[in-house]
Amino acid sequence: MSAYPHLLSPLDLGHVVLPNRVLMGSMHTNLEETGDWNRVAEFYAARARGGAALMVTGGMAPNPEGAVFPGAAGLFTPEDIANHRIVTRRVHEEGGRIAMQILHAGRYAYSPDCVAPSPIKSPISPFPPKELDEAGIRKQIADFATAAARAREAGYDGVEVMGSEGYLINEFLVTRTNKRTDDWGGSYENRMRFPLEVLRAVRAAVGEDFIVIYRLSMIDLVPEGSSWDEVVQLAREVEKAGVNLINTGIGWHEARVPTIATSVPRGAFTWVTKKLMGHVSVPVITSNRINTPELAERVLAEGCADMVSLARPFLADPDFVAKAAAGRAREIAPCIACNQACLDHTFQGRISTCLVNPRAAYETELVIEPAARPRRIAVVGAGPAGMSAAITAAQRGHLVTLFEKDTVIGGQLNMARVIPGKEEFDGLVEWFGTMLEQTGVELELGVEASPALLDGFDAVVVATGVRPRDPRIPGQDAPHVLSYIDVLRGGAEVGDRVAIIGAGGIGFDVAEFLVTTESPTLNLREWLEEWGVEDPERARGGLDPKGPHPAPPARRVTLMQRSPERPGKRLGKTTGWIHRAQLRMKGVEMLSGVNYERIDADGLHISFGPARERPRVLEVDNIVICAGQESERGLADALAAAGAEVHVIGGADVAAELDAKRAIGQGTRLAARL
Repeated sequence: MSAYPHLLSPLDLGHVVLPNRVLMGSMHTNLEETGDWNRVAEFYAARARGGAALMVTGGMAPNPEGAVFPGAAGLFTPEDIANHRIVTRRVHEEGGRIAMQILHAGRYAYSPDCVAPSPIKSPISPFPPKELDEAGIRKQIADFATAAARAREAGYDGVEVMGSEGYLINEFLVTRTNKRTDDWGGSYENRMRFPLEVLRAVRAAVGEDFIVIYRLSMIDLVPEGSSWDEVVQLAREVEKAGVNLINTGIGWHEARVPTIATSVPRGAFTWVTKKLMGHVSVPVITSNRINTPELAERVLAEGCADMVSLARPFLADPDFVAKAAAGRAREIAPCIACNQACLDHTFQGRISTCLVNPRAAYETELVIEPAARPRRIAVVGAGPAGMSAAITAAQRGHLVTLFEKDTVIGGQLNMARVIPGKEEFDGLVEWFGTMLEQTGVELELGVEASPALLDGFDAVVVATGVRPRDPRIPGQDAPHVLSYIDVLRGGAEVGDRVAIIGAGGIGFDVAEFLVTTESPTLNLREWLEEWGVEDPERARGGLDPKGPHPAPPARRVTLMQRSPERPGKRLGKTTGWIHRAQLRMKGVEMLSGVNYERIDADGLHISFGPARERPRVLEVDNIVICAGQESERGLADALAAAGAEVHVIGGADVAAELDAKRAIGQGTRLAARL
C-alpha cells in the first residue's frame, strides 16, 4: 500500500482524469523571455516526467498593458502560438498536462501604461494606473478570452485565470482599489462582476472539454480586503461560471505579512482553504509552504483541500512525485523556501532557479553525464559547496572521498539551521547526508586534510570555507567579546544587553537568534499572532485590527554597521523586508554609519560618520562580532605549490556572507565538468 494514498489518488475533472493530486503551481522563471523555447520545453518536460499531475505556467499577459513588465511573455502572435506549441508538445510526449496562467498585472504592472479599476497607485510600483472606462473594461474581458483561445490553439490542456495576489481581477473585488460608482463598483455584486464576466468569456472561448482554473484570493492580508462571506459568495459564483478547479491565493504582493518565506510555518494557510471545503462542489486546491509528501498527504487526509499546489518544490526537485511514489521520499531535494534563487531572481529580471538545485531552469545547459574516464577525486570540506561537488562527481561515476575536519557534515549550514525561522535547513543537511550515502561518497569525518594525505588523488576540490574577518577594534580581546561562531555553534552564554558589530546577513541572523526565545515558525498559532493574522470570518482581509502581537524580546539588542546605508538593504529582495520587520517588532535598535572606537570596561565606544560625531557608549553585557569573513585558502595554496590539480570553490574561493546559493551552484558546475 502506498504511503501517500490521498496524494497519489486520481482526480476526475469530468472530461479528463488527473493521475494524482499534485499541481505544479505557477512560477514565472523568465525563461520565456530568453526566446529559447527548447529550454522552456525541457524545464516543463522534466517536471512532467517527475510526475506532476498538472502544471501551470508562469503568468502570460492577455495584452501589453497587462504585462508585469514591458516585453513580458504573452500569446499575441502566430509566432507566439508556434513557440508555445514546442512546450506543450514536449510535455505531452512525457505524459504530462499543462495549463497556461493568464495574468493581468493591473496596477502592479511596471509600466506607465498600466490600468486598474481606479487610478490608485500601488505601493510597490512607481506608476499610477489609468482608470479603465467601460470600453476599456470590455476590452480586458475580451483579451482574457482571446488569450484562453490562443492557449488552446497552442496545445495547452487548460488555463488558470489569475484572480488573486492583488493583480487586476483582485483589484476589482475590494474597496481598497475599487472606488468606482458605476456598475463595476460599489456593491459586492458589482465588484465581482469583472471576474465572473472574464470567466464566462473564457469558458465560451475554449469550450467544455478544457480545464479552467480560477485562482481565488482566500485571504487578502491587506486593509479593506475581502470578507469571508464575500470569498464564499465569489467561489460559488465562480463555480457557476464554469470553472473546473478553484486554486488558492494567499495575500497580495503589497501585504506586510510573509506568506511563502522560510520563516512561514509549513502549511501555514491550509486552514483557510479548509474553510471553503463544502461550500463548492468543484475541487479546491490549497497552496503555500507545502514541501514534503508527508505534509501534502496529511493536508489532503484532513480534508483541507482536494488537491495541493507545490511550486518551488518542483524547482528543488522535478522528480518530487515520482520519488514519493517509488518510496524514495528521503531523496527528494527539499525546498527550503529561501527565495534566494527563485523569487529574488524573478523580481530582478534574472532566470529563476534554485539554491538547492542549480539545474532548475538550466536543464539544457548544466547537464550531468557519466564521466568519460572515472578519476579518484578528493573533496575537502563538507559544507554546501563540498557536498554538492562530491555528490555530483559521484553521480558521474568518479570515486570520491570527502574529508571534513568537523565530526558532522553541513559546514556553515549548521549555523543557519539554529536561527529561528530557518528550521528548513535541518532537512537540507539531512538530505545532503542521504545523497552522500546514496551516491557512494566515502566520508571521512574528524579528519583534517593535509597535502600528504591527499597525495595520490587525481584531483582535489578545496571547499574549506571561511574564517571570521578581524575588525581590529581596540579592546576586542576582552572576554565578553564573542564571534558569531561562539554564539551560534559554541553555545556561548550571552547576557541581556548585546551589541552586534556588522549588520549583514549574519548580523541579522544573530540578532534574530538572540531576541527570540521560541521560534514561532514551529508554532502556527504564535506565528499568526506575531504577524497579526486573524480568521477572515472575524476580520476583513484576515488582518487583526489591533495589529501584530510579537512575543517580547529575549534581550535588548543594538545592531550596527559601518556603511551609512539602511541596515538590511542588501538582504534578499523578497525577504529583506521580513527580517527588518521581525527585528523592529522585537525592538532591535539598528544603527548605520558607525565607527567602532574601542571596547573597555564602560562598554562599546562608537561615533558616527567620517567626522566621528555624536560619540556614544553602549553599556552592554556582550559584544558579538559579525564583521564579515575571509577565505580559508591555506590548503589550496599548499596543494597548488606542490603541483597538484586543485579546484577552489565556495567560501574558500570568495568569502561573501554565508552564500549557500553560490556555493552549491559552484560545486555542482565544477563537478559536472571534472
